[in-house]
Amino acid sequence: MDFDIPADIRAYLAELDSFIEREIKPLERENIQYFDHRREHARTDWDNDGQPRKEWEDLLREMRRRADKAGHLRFALPKEVGGKGGSNLAMAIIREHLAHKGLGLHNDLQNESSIVGNFPVVHLLMNWGNAEQKQLIEGCITGENRICFGLTEPNHGSDATWMETTARKEGGDWIINGAKRFNTGMHHATHDMVFARTSGKAGDALGITAFLVPIGTPGLKVDFFWWTFNMPSDHPEVSITNVRVPDSAILGGEGRGLLVAQNFVHENRIRQAASGVGVAQYCIDESVAYARNRKVFGKALSSHQAIQWPLAELNTECEMVRGLVYKTAWHLDRNNHLEVSDWVSMANYRGNRLACNAADTAIQVHGGIGYTRHKPFEHIYRHHRRYRITEGSEEIQIRKVAGHLFGMMGSQKKAEAAE
Repeated sequence: MDFDIPADIRAYLAELDSFIEREIKPLERENIQYFDHRREHARTDWDNDGQPRKEWEDLLREMRRRADKAGHLRFALPKEVGGKGGSNLAMAIIREHLAHKGLGLHNDLQNESSIVGNFPVVHLLMNWGNAEQKQLIEGCITGENRICFGLTEPNHGSDATWMETTARKEGGDWIINGAKRFNTGMHHATHDMVFARTSGKAGDALGITAFLVPIGTPGLKVDFFWWTFNMPSDHPEVSITNVRVPDSAILGGEGRGLLVAQNFVHENRIRQAASGVGVAQYCIDESVAYARNRKVFGKALSSHQAIQWPLAELNTECEMVRGLVYKTAWHLDRNNHLEVSDWVSMANYRGNRLACNAADTAIQVHGGIGYTRHKPFEHIYRHHRRYRITEGSEEIQIRKVAGHLFGMMGSQKKAEAAE
């Protein structure tokens, strides 16, 4: 075994650091209202359903443009679309490194924008898209196209096999009816990836189909936006009423939509876990530095075991979860993602939980000043708290680990991986 970070990745981290200092930090300083204590208000258009302000999204777009021009944004994408074919291990190390820097334009927590982009939809289009759908790829990278992910429903979240949205064949078209919840990004989307049951019965894994529905298609309507713990919010409720799409709108084959969805969430879960490790280490490091400098009752705050021990426990857990994330990413580079989905689940739920615990502890160590918005810990907590629910709640992740542990999911895993 070799636990050293590969030399090429170490060199690339230094290259990213140099780019951030040269291109991104000056832009961030010019727009510091989006990152200091005013960040939530500066980012949120309170009178427009709590959606992100245009100016905020324009700034993120400029960050991505600069990162793309410098050759960083597409790092993890295949060379055929301008990427560098970066591995899952490299992406885990990079995402941890960027999150460890704390809040900043280089790697924003609130909406997952980063100088090294995460493009799960691009991989879906490359793996399963038809010729017409693949024409959307470049626009998805540059931001001209935005494909949303319509899986969660008002009555069904983690239990996606029970979804009530249906699609029936009518001639050469499909008619879709149903509703989606937390259909993120619909305020500026060009397409929505709508999952609907086309065959089978409720609870069946097969029989659900993914459709790429263009925004503006009659019957596809944003009803309202949910205001969330982490603002601004781009998580709307969407109604789908007699939406007609051609057979060519199917992505990944009829009845095989959940295989598409699994690929999407596995891509996100491991990178969320890596970010969780990075931001947890940031919270630990900031708390240690504060405790060393803060004087209470005539001596350093760090001299008290009540301060030392929680941070020592967190630092130990951070080291353990980091190893788990790296090992899982290493496995993903060598195996079909369905064969190691239990590893992905372990890394994801422990990484998400670690980030929340670290942010909460940082608030406590910093005392009253930690509770203010002048420190970033409340922002970190609000962002990472959602990951204990989204992309599969931590209960679902633990259930999956248990399913593999007790042999209840092994045969399903092998069958799905072979398809």
